[in-house]
Amino acid sequence: QVQLVESGGGLVQTGGSLRLSCAASGSVFRINAMGWYRQAPGQQRELAATITSGGSTNYDDSVKGRFTISRDNAKNTVYLQMNSLKPEDTAVYYCHADLATWGSWPRRDNYWGQGTQVTVSS
Repeated sequence: QVQLVESGGGLVQTGGSLRLSCAASGSVFRINAMGWYRQAPGQQRELAATITSGGSTNYDDSVKGRFTISRDNAKNTVYLQMNSLKPEDTAVYYCHADLATWGSWPRRDNYWGQGTQVTVSS
């Protein structure tokens, strides 16, 4: 039983910044990785950035140099600092977690947040 709660989305002008956060709560035993995926209207959901529990990061080429993903292990929280935003960054951003929960044995599974809207105006 895990819930991912996202916040920080909104409307910003081209060149502006936003910081997204996603907190995992519930029966979290261990987080293997967390990340952010985004989906524009009529398009497929695609990876923006991920980070492992050890701190290894991966970025889509379209956001390299502009976005920074980080995490607070003690709070089971992942952040996405988005700078130099462009209209093409406009999308619903979904938090994702690869984690294990308490049970008869730790159960590893994938979880998704509800999504937060990011709109970049020109």
